[in-house]
Amino acid sequence: KYDGSMSLVEIGDANAISECVTINRPTKIGEDTRLGNHNLIMAYAHVAHNCELADRVIIANSVALAGHVSIESHARISGLVGVHQFVHIGRYAMIGGMSRIERDVPPYTMVEGNPSRVRGLNQVLLSRSGIAKEEDGKVYSGLKEAFRILYRAGLTLEEAISKLEGMTANDRVRHLYEFLRDSTREKGRRGPVPGKKR
Repeated sequence: KYDGSMSLVEIGDANAISECVTINRPTKIGEDTRLGNHNLIMAYAHVAHNCELADRVIIANSVALAGHVSIESHARISGLVGVHQFVHIGRYAMIGGMSRIERDVPPYTMVEGNPSRVRGLNQVLLSRSGIAKEEDGKVYSGLKEAFRILYRAGLTLEEAISKLEGMTANDRVRHLYEFLRDSTREKGRRGPVPGKKR
């Protein structure tokens, strides 16, 4: 449906784009596909039209992003992952290899599978980034409690999001709350964490 209109791909600073990566510009005038700074996109990955990547995102080999996918900073996507159009992937999220992502991926979580499920907090990346040590661990403990409410307390998603609203003094929990509240492509798929009772 491209008619020759002027559309753009905007790529920021210090991005590493490996061989055979494809990045598509939009089909409509005035729109753009946008990459921030310090991202790594490995070989044979595909970034479709109207996608937006923030900063320090890592996309592994042969990942396919459909149109209008939005990825927040510090997210990690393992190899051979397919991401449905209009999906929003939160900051510091980790997606396991060969997963099918058709719903939004909440910030700070690990998601894996086909169909995909939230499996836990992304503890390794939270530790490496220093988040686990912020304010003597209060930020991390707040995220752990938010995760418990969302995935282990037996609440409906709407009930859990309502409870998170009262925890938004914690900046990280507030971001998680706002992400889920504003999700436009359904909510992050919920499911029991392996080995844990709900």
